Amino acid sequence: MLKLVRWLSSWPLWLLHVLGAALGWLTYALSPSYRSRLRANAARAGLGVADRRASVAEAGRLVSELPRLWLRPPAQGIADPLQWQGRELLQAKLDRGRGLVLLTPHLGSFEVSAQAYAEAFGRQRPITVLYRPARKRWLRELEETARARPALATAPATLAGVRQMLRALKRGDTVGLLPDQVPPAGMGVWVPFFGQPAYTMTLAARLVQQTGAAVGLLWTERLPHGAGYVVHADALPEP
Repeated sequence: MLKLVRWLSSWPLWLLHVLGAALGWLTYALSPSYRSRLRANAARAGLGVADRRASVAEAGRLVSELPRLWLRPPAQGIADPLQWQGRELLQAKLDRGRGLVLLTPHLGSFEVSAQAYAEAFGRQRPITVLYRPARKRWLRELEETARARPALATAPATLAGVRQMLRALKRGDTVGLLPDQVPPAGMGVWVPFFGQPAYTMTLAARLVQQTGAAVGLLWTERLPHGAGYVVHADALPEP
């Protein structure tokens, strides 16, 4: 499997996205539970058929672009065109020197977001990113080696990982996490989300409360036809 992933890492982005769209639709066709869940969630969020269909292909593209992002040489930047929107907002937050918590939901090319930050701001303030280790051993080992890059450290979703993030914030550095991950039992709260109760992590709020760090949103838009990415940075309307 690792040999296949390494081979795919040499493909151009547009071809990986073609493959990913096909894989997305194949998964949709073969999984009744996925189809049912996607339709129900799209309806609950008020999304139409066009948005729902687009999400099927984009989910596949998310998977297919990972080899290209993970397996390039550590010192090499993201190979595909990268644009920024809101870069000055992040710079202003970093200039305060109190640490920065970046929230990146499972939206768009979220794997690009931390790498893009590390390239743009890592020399000034490195980033530590929380992740949940994969169950499969080969994939877990790949994650641990491929995700860690210059100015980008990884922290497992464990108590040790939380301590690692606290130390980073107290140094004035940046941490990133995906706030829509399901937290372990006893480490979250139930809140309404699109009219349904959702078990939601409180880690981001606790990190900010304990360190006084600033908070920002960071997500990456995947451009069509393999044209690259746009990284968006924004502030929470009500932290």
